[in-house]
Amino acid sequence: MTKLVAALLSVLMFNMALLPARGAEETLHIVATTTQASDLLEVLSDGRDGIMITSLMGPGVDPHLYQPTESDIAAMNRAEMVVYSGLHLEGQFETVFAALGEQGIKTYALGDPVKEAGFIVGGFDLSDQYSNVDDPHFWFDPRNWEITVLDLAETLAELDPKNGQAYLDNAAAYAAQLQALFDWANGGLRSIDEARRFLVTSHDAFQYFGAAFGWKMQAIQGLSTADEAGVGDIQATVDFVIENKIPVLFVESSIPPDTIDAVIEAVGAQGESVRVGIRELFGDAMGEPGSFGGTYVGMLAQNALTIMQSYQCMGVEVDILEWDAELLPKPPDDIWNADCDS
Repeated sequence: MTKLVAALLSVLMFNMALLPARGAEETLHIVATTTQASDLLEVLSDGRDGIMITSLMGPGVDPHLYQPTESDIAAMNRAEMVVYSGLHLEGQFETVFAALGEQGIKTYALGDPVKEAGFIVGGFDLSDQYSNVDDPHFWFDPRNWEITVLDLAETLAELDPKNGQAYLDNAAAYAAQLQALFDWANGGLRSIDEARRFLVTSHDAFQYFGAAFGWKMQAIQGLSTADEAGVGDIQATVDFVIENKIPVLFVESSIPPDTIDAVIEAVGAQGESVRVGIRELFGDAMGEPGSFGGTYVGMLAQNALTIMQSYQCMGVEVDILEWDAELLPKPPDDIWNADCDS
């Protein structure tokens, strides 16, 4: 536990008697830590009255490093339920979640049903701090997200039985969307020759994505952005890029581009050419609210399009499938049409 979190918890536990009683109002208060958690709650509640969703982390925020503030902990203390990603993604929150459970506040980890189903993979980070841990980025396989969607809907139905059937119906409709999303992305991403399917990124967030769509992953950093990349990590990535003739590398929206820039510079110094992708990939956080990447469907679809279009811009043959008209949201023209000069 950091000193900041410990201090905040001490103050808030001392003042528990001053907080309004939970459950005294008709409104159901739920706190979501990450953008993905918040988006899912919005989908399942479908804007109904009587539910208030508070999101702690905004677009572009790195949940590995985010430390809860006093207002965050106060919001969680007033909630009936706290929904978080889990599998140690929110590394600074572990003590807070435990304390909330002791106070009788329901906490729900989105990764738990996926782990129980046996679809969580082990960590690939060799650092002492993160070796042999679960990879927390399970949502990058839409089939995993579907498991989470259906389980969370059942949990919400138990918490709020008056609206239970609505949660279940919304989950069923959304699950169909996720199946369509997987089919669309899988068809396009696998149209690239298997020998060319390498995805090089800043940190190791895309193992599930690669397993779902048949791509091999290479990252400069490990599972957590708290573990900084060194010179050896950069050189290993340079060697990998040159050996496999990889034409494009990808920056993530929640991570500075420094390490990717260093790899590109080092590759160029050895007489080879490589470029950065035409857009950033969404890694640990989604895009701005109201943007195409501001929903789970849009985030994953934009990532798939960015990868396919970036390879297409480098002369690789890609078959980007027609967009399913029933799949929402629809990509805007500036996302659907590649700008190879960006």
